[in-house]
Amino acid sequence: MSRLLLVEDDVVLAETLSRALRGLGHEVDVATSGEHALEVLADRRPVVDLVLLDVMLPGIDGFEVCRRIRAHDTIPVVLLTARGDAFDIVVGLEGGADDYVVKPVEPRVLDARVKTILRRVRGPAEQAPASKTHLIGDLEFDTDALRVTKGGAEVYLTSTELRLLLEFADHRGQVLSRQTLLKRVWDYGYAGDSRLVDAAVSRLRAKIEADPGNPLLLSTVRGFGYRLAKP
Repeated sequence: MSRLLLVEDDVVLAETLSRALRGLGHEVDVATSGEHALEVLADRRPVVDLVLLDVMLPGIDGFEVCRRIRAHDTIPVVLLTARGDAFDIVVGLEGGADDYVVKPVEPRVLDARVKTILRRVRGPAEQAPASKTHLIGDLEFDTDALRVTKGGAEVYLTSTELRLLLEFADHRGQVLSRQTLLKRVWDYGYAGDSRLVDAAVSRLRAKIEADPGNPLLLSTVRGFGYRLAKP
């Protein structure tokens, strides 16, 4: 059973959605503002598995809440937005969200998305190959310990970023398409949103590249996808 934090200021929607998610087997805490959400996380973080975060909140909006969470936590965050605007989606993903769902939300669809994300979060340790270290420049990735260091300093990655780097590390020098990455990292088929990949790659570059604007380790192959450099 998973425990979710639903952040939604519409009291009726929050009650309807939380009741439906509980009926599907989840425990659900509800916060009605960004400030409230941060307080709940500070108090209950060890038992919360995933955050469902509405974008349009009074006071601190969902984008800012996500950024504050990401400043110190790798917990999965799914944005709930009534707007399908591409700019809003990209801002949310680049701010550290793992995924997004456009409202109105069908509870069973949301349940499936949550389970997929939690399966990814809980899966890397089981899927990692036995004790294997990748060294690329000053970047070292131990797939046994799931530990990444750059120049000797530890690099903290979210579960999505970790799985993404693991996929690239297992296929160094090969070009991986966005659709391939959606299938292997996000467990999504052809209908997945390639912006998830682009945003995650951008966040990963910010953590592993000396100059993310001119990447040397994780390069873009225009029209095809991305490639991690060989040692």
